[in-house]
Amino acid sequence: MTSLLMPRQNGSLEEYRLQGTPIARPATVPRFNRIAYAAAHVVSDPLRDADPWGNPAIDWEATMAFRHHLWNLGFKIAEAMDTAQRGMGLSWTGAKELIRRSLAEARSVPGADLACGAGTDHLSPTEARSIEDVIAAYEEQIGFVEGEGGRAIMMASRALARVASSGDDYRRVYGHILAQAKDKVVLHWLGDMFDPQLKGYWGSENFDEALETVLSIIKENSAKVEGIKISLLDNAKEVALRSRLPDGVLCFTGDDFNYAELIEGDGTKYSHALLGIFDAVAPSASKALAALADGDLTTFRGVIEPTVPLSRKIFEAPTQYYKAGVVVLAWLNGHQRHFTLPAGLQSARGLLHYADIFRLADQANVLDRPELAAARMRNLLAVLGVEQAA
Repeated sequence: MTSLLMPRQNGSLEEYRLQGTPIARPATVPRFNRIAYAAAHVVSDPLRDADPWGNPAIDWEATMAFRHHLWNLGFKIAEAMDTAQRGMGLSWTGAKELIRRSLAEARSVPGADLACGAGTDHLSPTEARSIEDVIAAYEEQIGFVEGEGGRAIMMASRALARVASSGDDYRRVYGHILAQAKDKVVLHWLGDMFDPQLKGYWGSENFDEALETVLSIIKENSAKVEGIKISLLDNAKEVALRSRLPDGVLCFTGDDFNYAELIEGDGTKYSHALLGIFDAVAPSASKALAALADGDLTTFRGVIEPTVPLSRKIFEAPTQYYKAGVVVLAWLNGHQRHFTLPAGLQSARGLLHYADIFRLADQANVLDRPELAAARMRNLLAVLGVEQAA
């Protein structure tokens, strides 16, 4: 049995023996009874990365190959979102190239689907002077997505959070943009644990007040709203929103702590999914969702629930650095040749964090190729000062 010498939180080392069993790939693309978007990461190119923060180099071949991996497992893709490091390494210029390439790639794959993040990240919050500036920025990005033939996910705006003075300002911006959208749009409620600059979004730091504002926006524009993704890492808050959505408007869980129970539902209502963790645990999530569609709750729970402790570790505070955990698993599982991220974000987490991810991924059956994962983890350990016994 494969074993590694691994660090523990108290500074000591322990021998860890792998115990997991890889999830078998489906013979055909599975079908789900929940809409399931995986928010996908981008693969950096360290051999061309001369300016990793200012102008990160992207390995487009590996980035597109990973999208095929997700499509083959039955997922839709949420493209150019937070998981792709929007505002944390991937600029709007880079996002436009990503959106162009992914939309073109999707057209070559029968049944492939994606929606694209559109926000205001090319407008620095400090340079935004008015609500009109924010509206113009949203118009540019949503116009680009629609011009490329894509559907938009209306991302939360740091600039709007800075210049808005009340919920009425949010109603004005969202109402204006939704009125002119060509297709239905998915809204995104991203909590400040993911992005501290979004504190007080919807015009209030009080959840109940913010909820009333977002519900009023949805009700006033329901013909243009496909649904809303809520990412607050609080299942009670998601259920509160979900229970009050108008008929025909979908709730997409973005809760990387409580997704298993929210997707299953309470017997009356359930959430669809738009999740960054699905990038990291795609085979497990695919098998679980296919079982749920077949009415097999035992398999659904047995496969997806072990991934929750792993997800909670990846998304632990400071949550905005979760991308590093997503990418280390992509590297361990052989989806990319290296463990680097745009903007050098692999440095945002430490060795103890990565060691915990490795153990939890193994215990959740998320390591697709255990021998490769162990070999790569040994390399990471050695670079960071933990030599394996001869």
